[in-house]
Amino acid sequence: METDKKKPISPTAVDGADSTNQSILEDSAIIAADPKKTWRSYIWDTFDKSPEERRFLFKLDAVVLTLASLGYFIKYLDQVNINSAFVSGMKEDLGLYGNELNYITMAWTVGYVIGEIPSNMILTKVRPSIWIPALEVTWSVLTILLAKCQTATQIYVLRFFIGLAESAFYPGMQYVIGSWYRKDELAKRSCIFHSSSAIGTMFSGYLITATYKLEGVGGYHGWQWLFIINTVISLPIAISGFFFFPDVPEITTAWWLTPEDIAMANSRMALEGRAKRGKYTKTKFKKIFSSWRLYALVLLYIFFNNGSGYGGQPAFSLWLKSEGRSISEINTFPTIASAVSIVFTYVYAWSSDTIFEGARWPPMVFAGLVNIATNASLAVWDIPVGWKWASFVLGGISSGVSGLTFAWAHEICGDDNEERAFVTAAMNEMAYVVQAWLPLIIWQQVDSPRYQKGFITMVFVAASLIATALTIRYLHRREVAKKGQLASV
Repeated sequence: METDKKKPISPTAVDGADSTNQSILEDSAIIAADPKKTWRSYIWDTFDKSPEERRFLFKLDAVVLTLASLGYFIKYLDQVNINSAFVSGMKEDLGLYGNELNYITMAWTVGYVIGEIPSNMILTKVRPSIWIPALEVTWSVLTILLAKCQTATQIYVLRFFIGLAESAFYPGMQYVIGSWYRKDELAKRSCIFHSSSAIGTMFSGYLITATYKLEGVGGYHGWQWLFIINTVISLPIAISGFFFFPDVPEITTAWWLTPEDIAMANSRMALEGRAKRGKYTKTKFKKIFSSWRLYALVLLYIFFNNGSGYGGQPAFSLWLKSEGRSISEINTFPTIASAVSIVFTYVYAWSSDTIFEGARWPPMVFAGLVNIATNASLAVWDIPVGWKWASFVLGGISSGVSGLTFAWAHEICGDDNEERAFVTAAMNEMAYVVQAWLPLIIWQQVDSPRYQKGFITMVFVAASLIATALTIRYLHRREVAKKGQLASV
C-alpha cells in the first residue's frame, strides 16, 4: 500500500487566508501531499480523505459537476437534436435532399472552431461565472429560432452562431475542472462531465419520439417542437450558472464556499504544482509553440474526436431508416449505443484513477482497438445483422476517453496556467477544424447508410490514436525524468 506522506501547508500557499484558516490548513491531517489509498478509493476517492476535505469536495462536486454536466447536457442536446429533427421530418418538410446536413454540420463547426481558443484565453482574464453562463443563454435563445427556419440558408446562419456561442463551454469547463481537482480526482470528474453528452444524445432520441406526437399542435411540426422544448429546458439551466458558478480558486467569491474552503482549494492546487493565473507574453507564446505538448496533445484529440461519432452523421439511425424502421425505433434504438458509451466512460475513469494508478493511456489503447474492429466490420457491410448491430452499439465506446485526454493535458501542462488553457482549447479547436472538412469527403449524406469511405478511414484514425497515446506517454516520461535529474543536481 502506498505510504501516506503528509506535510504541512505553507501559509504562503494561500492568498488572503486569515490566521484561523491557516491554523486549520497547517494541520497536516487535513490535506495529504500524497493521498492515502485503500480499497475505499476504488469506489470513490474522497472516502480516504480527511472529514474537512470530504465536506469541501462534496460541495464542490455538488455544484461544479452539476453545472458542468447539466450545461454539457443542454449543449449536446442542441448539437444532436439537429440530426434527430433531420431524420424525423425536417428533411422532407424543407426539401433537404442533397448534402445540406453536411453543410449544416459544417456551419456549426466553423463557428465552434473560431470561438474556442479566444474564449479560453478570455477565461484566464474574465470571471468564468460571467462568461460561460452568458454564452449558454445565447445559444439557448438561438436554438428556439431554428423552429421558424424555412430554408437551408437560414439554418446555416443560425447554426454558425450557435456553434460560436457553444465554443466556450467544453474546453472552458475542462479548464475550470482542472483548476479545482487533484490528479487522483481529475479523471473521474472529467469523464462524469463528458458522459452527460451521451445522456444528451439518449434524451434527444426520447425527446423527438415524444415531440413527434405534437405534430400539428399550434401549427408546428414535431421536429419544430423539438427545438422549442430544447430552449425551455436549456434556459433555466443557463441562468442558474450566474448564481452558482465558482470561477477558479484564486479569484472565487462563491457564496456557498467558506473562507476555509477557499484556502483549502488553493492549497490543494499548490500541492499539485498547478500554476495560478498569469499573463500571456511573447515569451510564453514562444514556450507554448516550441513544446511537444501542444502538438502531441492536439493530435491526440484530433484522432479521438474524428474517430468517434461518424462525422456528425446519424449513421445508426439512417441504417435503421433504410431498414424500414418506425420513427420511434429510429430515434430510440441508437440510445442503446449511448447507454453503452456511458458505462464505458465510467469504466475508463475509475480504472485510470485506480487500477492504472493515474495512467491515462491504457483506456485509449483499448478504445482504439475496439474502434478498429467495429469500423472494419462496418466497412465490409455485408455481415450478419447481429454483428452489424453489435458494431453500431459498440462503435461509440471510444467517446468515453475524451475526459481522460483533458485530464492528461491538465497534468502535463499543470505548471503553466496559460499554457494549460491554450493547449486544452487548441485540442478541441483543431479537432473541430478537421471535423469541418473531413465529413464532407468521407461521411457524405448521399453515401448513407453504408459510408464505406468513412468506416475505412476510421480504422486508420483509430490506429493513429493508439500510436499518439503511446508517443505522449514516452515524451512525458522523458520530460519528468529530465526535471527529476535537474532537481537532484
